[in-house]
Amino acid sequence: MNDQETNQIPQFGNGPLTLSGESNAQRVTAGSSAVWKIILKPRQASKMKVRMLLTIAYGSEDEPEWEIVLSDNSGKLWESAKLTIPDVEFNMEGMGGKEITLSAEAPRGARLDDSVHIKMQVYAEGQECGDMEFFANTKQSILILKTSIGHERAVVDGVYGKARTGSDKGIFAMLAPGKLEGYVFMEAMNTDLVRETCRGVRKAKGLVDGETELSEIEHFLTPKPLVSGISEGDVVELVAGPFKGEKARVQKIDESKEEITVELFEATVPIPVTVRGDSVRVLEKER
Repeated sequence: MNDQETNQIPQFGNGPLTLSGESNAQRVTAGSSAVWKIILKPRQASKMKVRMLLTIAYGSEDEPEWEIVLSDNSGKLWESAKLTIPDVEFNMEGMGGKEITLSAEAPRGARLDDSVHIKMQVYAEGQECGDMEFFANTKQSILILKTSIGHERAVVDGVYGKARTGSDKGIFAMLAPGKLEGYVFMEAMNTDLVRETCRGVRKAKGLVDGETELSEIEHFLTPKPLVSGISEGDVVELVAGPFKGEKARVQKIDESKEEITVELFEATVPIPVTVRGDSVRVLEKER
C-alpha cells in the first residue's frame, strides 16, 4: 500500500549536472517501500565522476531503522543493510543522463507514523549540483482474517480478548460484515504480531496473504438504505410487526423515510399498510 502527495521538482543544478524528479511525501504500510525516481542530466558530454551523499534521520531515537537502497538500471549502488556510510560514487559519460531509484522500506515492526527523512546531496567533478529531500511515514494495513462461516463475531471477540489482555498488538479496529461470511477485516500495523495474536483463537483460520485497500471494502462501511433492492410491484412477505407472515405487493417507496407502502393479499378490504424497509422480505420481483 502506498499513498503519495506528488510535488514535481523542476530541473536545477549549479554544476555539470541538473537534477529532476519527484519529492513526494509517501505513506506506506509496515514491510512495504516508498520509492522515488531521480534523473541526473549532464550539461555536457564529457566523462565525469558523480557523488551522492545521503543524510538519514528518523522521527525519534527509538524508531527502528528503515532499509534504504539506491539503485540504477544495473542494480544496487548502495544499501543500508550492508553499507554503513551513505556515500556513493560512479562515473557518467555522454548526454543520455541517468535514472536513480531511491527506496525506503518500512520495518515490519514499525509503529503508526514512524518516519524517515532523507536528504540527498549530489556532486559532480567536486562541484555541488544541488540537493533533494524525501519523507515517508507508516500507516496502518487492512488485513483479512479467514474464519469458519457463522463464527465471525466469535472470532472478533476472541482476537479482541487476546489483544486487550496482552502487550500492544497494533490492532486498531475489526469489522465482521454481515453480508460477507467467513471473513473479518482488521486495521492493524504489524502483520507478524497480528498473525501471532490470531493464532489459537477458535474458528480463526489464519490471515489471507497480502493486504487490501480501503477502497475495496468501503461498501461494507457504508450502510445501504433499508429500501435498497425493493421496487414498486414486488411481492414481499412481512417478517415483523402485526402482519408478520402475510404476503403483499409493494405500492409505494419512501426512500427519505426508508419506508414502503404495501397492499396485503389476504385483506378483505385492500388497505395500504406502511412498514419499515427491513420489515419485509422480497419474494418475487416485478417484471
